[in-house]
Amino acid sequence: MRIIEKLKSIARHITTEIYALAYAIKDDKTTWYAKVLVICIIAYALSPIDLIPDFIPVIGYIDDLILLPLAIIFAVKLIPAELMAESRLNTQKNFQPNKISRYLTVIVILTIWLLTLALLIMCLGAFSK
Repeated sequence: MRIIEKLKSIARHITTEIYALAYAIKDDKTTWYAKVLVICIIAYALSPIDLIPDFIPVIGYIDDLILLPLAIIFAVKLIPAELMAESRLNTQKNFQPNKISRYLTVIVILTIWLLTLALLIMCLGAFSK
């Protein structure tokens, strides 16, 4: 029972960090590359498509358990500490999961995947010539 509570705590912490990163990218002090990384992290966290499919035993959860937290840690290090502290406070004050629009989430994910597909097609077209 204790392990389950620990995992739930870690999951809540990761969720809070993702929302804090979302607040941080709105600030001008955040560099453009940190903003790009955070947008990719948020899109990946919300995306139903994984780098390693979850149906593959054990290995399927590596991206969720290792890669995503490592990417979050890296993104947090790219953002000034005082800005992250302020973003975490904003998250604690304003975090209400019911306010998030599922439609907006789906639109953002589809847009990112379509842009990625278009970029891939353009790159393949450039290599074929």
